[in-house]
Amino acid sequence: MTRESSAPLCVSRAVLEQIGEHCIARYRAQNGFEEACGLLVGTSANNNITEFHAVDNVAASARIYVMDAKQHMLVERDVESRGLEVIGVMHSHTHSEAYPSATDVAQAPDPDWHYMIVTLMNGVPEPRSYRILAGQISEERIEPA
Repeated sequence: MTRESSAPLCVSRAVLEQIGEHCIARYRAQNGFEEACGLLVGTSANNNITEFHAVDNVAASARIYVMDAKQHMLVERDVESRGLEVIGVMHSHTHSEAYPSATDVAQAPDPDWHYMIVTLMNGVPEPRSYRILAGQISEERIEPA
């Protein structure tokens, strides 16, 4: 069951393009069989994403993603030193809709995070974003920042 969240996620077109390019690059590099992933950076007070940081999917899988822990830590340190925060995660679904799978819901680490999923099933990146709290999924609008 999906409910829509009231506050939109604000993301610049440049960041959305960067996310889409990363998803396509990982898809092509592994012949359509690797989910892309990365971290959404900005300010939680206004749901504003100002940066995207690609992170390696160490699972190298089309069904799951596991972020490289060292890269994740380095991004966290960098953004915190600049007064920003990691406020979400992005991953792609290479052959299915942009909706959280049971695995995505079970592995959602932070109820305050934004969970962006980008589908490539129609040949172009199509992002959607969700909040996941105690197994409940709420879709949030993505608006240009």
